[in-house]
Amino acid sequence: MKIYYRDFLGIPEIVETFRFPRREIKYRWVPTKRELQQFYEALNTERSRALFLFYATTGLRKREVLRLTFRDIDFERRMIVPNKNRGRTKHTWITFYNEEAEEDLMKYLKTRKDGRPKVFPISDANFCRIWREARRKTGIHITPQALRRWFCSEMARLGVPDRYVDAFCGRVPRTVLAQYYTDYRPETLKKIYDKAKLRILT
Repeated sequence: MKIYYRDFLGIPEIVETFRFPRREIKYRWVPTKRELQQFYEALNTERSRALFLFYATTGLRKREVLRLTFRDIDFERRMIVPNKNRGRTKHTWITFYNEEAEEDLMKYLKTRKDGRPKVFPISDANFCRIWREARRKTGIHITPQALRRWFCSEMARLGVPDRYVDAFCGRVPRTVLAQYYTDYRPETLKKIYDKAKLRILT
């Protein structure tokens, strides 16, 4: 509105009379590690446990995990390689998953009897049912978004600089990545991720 009156209509003096209410600071709830453990214990399939740990240890968005294919994952380095088809506004760079997620992922993949390319092929109804049932059992309202917030909070607590947490979560603009203001190479990010020693179950 300020720009409209000042630059478009050319009457900047009106802008000086504008008064806008202060924005209230809204604190977003972040689950504790114990709450994550309780929620994890309420999950009763290899797939649901692997999904849970993938969200909690990668910082990826809901759809980014569900779109993962086997070609997106470097299993040797526990590294998720960016997929170019992520959309215009949501970007990813490179992120990783920890040893706990790796163990549950391998258990889950051993149960797979199909040749589908997606790592987690699942319908929307079954996906929602997994989280709904665990919430009912525990009384803890954990979602993939809550796990993404926990990942950011926990990595910061473990001493990972914000710029690298943003990189793991896909919040670094491609122009910044291209110019390498910070070392965002996979080798560097791998060292930073491993040094944090992110854990959920222990």
